[in-house]
Amino acid sequence: MTTESEHTELLADLSVRAGDASHSWQTNLEVSNVRPLTGGTSSLTFIADVSGGTIDESVVLKVAPPGLAPVRNRDVLRQGRVMQALQGAAGVSTPAVYFEDAGDPPFVAMQMVAGECVEPLLDAQRPRDGAARAQTRERYLSATRMLAHLHSVKPSDIGLGDEPVVSLGDEIDRWTRAFETVSDDLSGDYLRCAKALHATMPVPAEPVVNHGDYRLGNTLCEGDRVTALIDWEIWSVGDPRIDLTWLTYFTDEAAHPAAYSEKPCGTPTVDEVVRIYEQTLGRPVEDIEWFHALTRYKEAAATALLIKRGRKRGALSPAFQKMEPALPGLLTEALALIGY
Repeated sequence: MTTESEHTELLADLSVRAGDASHSWQTNLEVSNVRPLTGGTSSLTFIADVSGGTIDESVVLKVAPPGLAPVRNRDVLRQGRVMQALQGAAGVSTPAVYFEDAGDPPFVAMQMVAGECVEPLLDAQRPRDGAARAQTRERYLSATRMLAHLHSVKPSDIGLGDEPVVSLGDEIDRWTRAFETVSDDLSGDYLRCAKALHATMPVPAEPVVNHGDYRLGNTLCEGDRVTALIDWEIWSVGDPRIDLTWLTYFTDEAAHPAAYSEKPCGTPTVDEVVRIYEQTLGRPVEDIEWFHALTRYKEAAATALLIKRGRKRGALSPAFQKMEPALPGLLTEALALIGY
């Protein structure tokens, strides 16, 4: 069976199943014209037209990749659960989930939110003139405020009280396991770094809903503001500083190794992001340097996995080509941040 024929069969299957599943939400709905929107390694994304009920618009179908177990980052039903749980949370915007199907492969149908999805630091096409930089700054601050609002929500208040809490030790160990699967040239001195992170772990904060990959590239924006948080593949309940320092790592100041250009894209400084987050949250953030170190450990491990997969395919993007020699240096940075 060819990839093309598999794709044709998937579209036909989704057309039927989405129509059936939509009736569990609104009996008069009609689903038509299912077509690809984007594709990815964690899930596939399609768009479909919906009419006949209380909405007359396009919806997004997020589908687990056929042939792979819908677990971890491929668990689209779990992604739908957190987005639906956050509906109505003050200061937080996620696409509404309309209906779902747990069949093979599972999918969720959700609101199509208007907005531009771009990571300014990594985007070669985005201008870096004064107007673009000003817009990037405002979007970044909007995302920062939304993150603080997200972290103000108690998981138990939105039906997520049964979610396991990912401890700081668990977080370190997750990325250590990733390092164990890659070649030596990508892993650097990861064991020393993991040991140092464990030895210096701060007191954990009260667990919150963490996005897991919180940055502008996983939001939709219109004008100067964020309209929705998307791509919830690795969300969890854990320490909020994990999300915060991940966001700060995509500032100009953080000197991300994959940054497209040395010319600033207009982000606020790391200190500004933390200050706006604290002001919105209403309390200070402690032990931030340790979390900056953890972020670099996580970035090195996650990127090493992606480079390993790219090597198998025989193709590395320009960003990964820039990251490839930089990974050991991220671990050196992490060690320095915690005094090792």
